[in-house]
Formats: sequence, C-alpha cells, structure tokens
Amino acid sequence: QVQLVESGGGLVQAGGSLRLSCAASGRAFSSYAMGWFRQAPGKEREFVAAINRNGGNLYYHDSVRDRFTISRDNAKNTAYLQMNSLKPEDTAIYYCAARYSPSADYTPVLVATYDYWGQGTQVTVSS
Repeated sequence: QVQLVESGGGLVQAGGSLRLSCAASGRAFSSYAMGWFRQAPGKEREFVAAINRNGGNLYYHDSVRDRFTISRDNAKNTAYLQMNSLKPEDTAIYYCAARYSPSADYTPVLVATYDYWGQGTQVTVSS
C-alpha cells in the first residue's frame, strides 16, 4: 500500500506560479512511477504529467508542456509539480497517483493504469 497526500494548491492570478507536492508513505517510493492528473468541474480526470521511478523519463500533456515541470525526490518520498504561467483553464482539482514500476523506464500516462491516488488539492486561477 502507498498513501499519498497532496499539498500546495490555492488561488493564484493568471500568470502566477504554484508548486504542488505529493508526499508518499508506505512501500518503497522509488519503486513507483508517479503521475499528476487534474479534474475540472463537469469534466473527466485528465493526465497532466508523469515521471518514471528514477526521474529520467518525463511526459506532459501538450497543454502544460513548457509551463509545468514534474520532478521527484526519492530521498524525501515526495513528487512535485511546478506550475508556471498559470491560466484560468488550469483551474481544477489536482491529484497525484502512483503505480508500481515493473521496469526502470515505465512511465504510465493513463488514469486507469494507476493504483494509488491522493485526495486532491484545489488549484484556482483567476483571470
């Protein structure tokens, strides 16, 4: 079992920045690929970014590429999502998720692939 707790959400003006954190407890964090997803009201949960277990593979949704950066610190059992140049359309609840990695390069991007989820943190971007 892996328990995930997100933090760092809030209200920010368009063009601003936030850094989300995802603290993990339980089994070896470094064995898991990590992903960030978001869900806006009335919409399905969507992929934002993913990182493999050693941080060497990074994937982003096209809408956040060049604005968001995913990273992880395995020594601190924490994953991060740095969000810059935020837009009102980034407003959503942001979730981190974990998936056990069968190989070093494994970097899943599908919602259904992930086994463990945090409770979410609200990000609101005002225009």
